[in-house]
Amino acid sequence: MTLDDTTTQLTRAERLRSANHTTHDALDTAIMAAKPFDSLTNYGRFLKVQYAFHRDVSPLYTDVAVAALIPDLASLSRLDAVARDIASIGAALPGDTGIPAATGLAVPEALGWLYVVEGSNLGAAFLLKAAKKMGLSETHGASHLAEAPAGRAAHWRLFKDAFNAVEFTEVEDARVIAGANAAFVRVRALVDLHLG
Repeated sequence: MTLDDTTTQLTRAERLRSANHTTHDALDTAIMAAKPFDSLTNYGRFLKVQYAFHRDVSPLYTDVAVAALIPDLASLSRLDAVARDIASIGAALPGDTGIPAATGLAVPEALGWLYVVEGSNLGAAFLLKAAKKMGLSETHGASHLAEAPAGRAAHWRLFKDAFNAVEFTEVEDARVIAGANAAFVRVRALVDLHLG
């Protein structure tokens, strides 16, 4: 079996995770280096990153073509939850940054962006524990970090199953990875802006 054979046997989600592993780790390191859970002020800055990114991806959750591929897509958006969390700690929403970054994406790129935002739900379990140590909870200040009603693992499995089931050409699959890369780059820019 050649390396190419092994690569083609991986699911789309596995190939994407492998392609973005280093970028993802660097982003996590940058976020945690800013110590978002050391104080409410730092956490407020972290929420600005979250709000800006969820605002960027908000058009994807109402995209008809994408919704045809991902079940209950509209219900997955966490933008309103982040806005509630910002209000509950007495902070102000970040200023309008213009047109959301994920506006007008084709389906392959859109799925790459969604993979990043929905995948962040898994890491949110760790972030929620840290938020709870600050006195925050799923109902006060950290609602956007709460797990889905079905549970984090089950939610992620359902998303990945739909994500992997989409029939794409090799070129389109490369565009999915490019979309995920663009999403990671955008989050890193927001981290540098609000947490740097």
